[in-house]
Amino acid sequence: MAGNKGRFWASRPARLLAAALALAVWQLAAALVDNRLLLVGPVRTLAKLCALLPRAEFWSALGFTLSRVALGFLLGFLAALLLAALAARFPAAETLMQPYMAAVRSVPVASFIVMALLWLSGRRLSVFISFLMVLPVLYSSFLQGIRAADGQLLEMARVFRMGAVNRLRGIYAPAFRPYCLSACRAALGLCWKAGVAAEVMAVANRSVGGMLYDAKVYLEISDLFAWTVLLVAVSILFEKVFLWLLDLCMNRAIRWEG
Repeated sequence: MAGNKGRFWASRPARLLAAALALAVWQLAAALVDNRLLLVGPVRTLAKLCALLPRAEFWSALGFTLSRVALGFLLGFLAALLLAALAARFPAAETLMQPYMAAVRSVPVASFIVMALLWLSGRRLSVFISFLMVLPVLYSSFLQGIRAADGQLLEMARVFRMGAVNRLRGIYAPAFRPYCLSACRAALGLCWKAGVAAEVMAVANRSVGGMLYDAKVYLEISDLFAWTVLLVAVSILFEKVFLWLLDLCMNRAIRWEG
């Protein structure tokens, strides 16, 4: 009986039920507050979002933010992969990079945004901040994933003079895969939060962050909630698509025979 209950709460209907309950709580809270300047319910938020959809500036802002955040994440992914490979191969490289990674982890993102505004324009800032915030997260997990490769298998590969490509595909990739997917899942949410925060603080024109800032200034609370819901939906969709593509590519690389 307990096992059946556990399976139910892990099922899709249970997750849909939880989402519906959360929306009901949100609507009830909005009704109790009864002040559109403080809290807007899901019904009014959805209506506002539908009103924004036909506008050209809506798609322009969404496309701008999506492209900048995606570029920052991809740059961070590639840089973390390269640095993790260097650190795994050369212990001195890991030691030299440690202070920088620790600094990025500990310094508040707002401090980096303010400092970066001295050198970068508001429209380029989100790329840099997205890159910077995901780099240490991905780097540490990628390094663990590389080091998780079975030492006995690597020794056997050396004895039988297995090529570098086959070692990567047959030994490193299977060990690296779960660390990579887990790190990307965590970093993608952080990337969106940091990138949009940079746009808000920089007041980047024709961006989602800029729209959020305008909604706050002009007390358009319905717009503020609509853009926030949009960000959540787009970030979830982007995460699922990226992780699906990444998992597909890694599986094909592991199974490829050449």
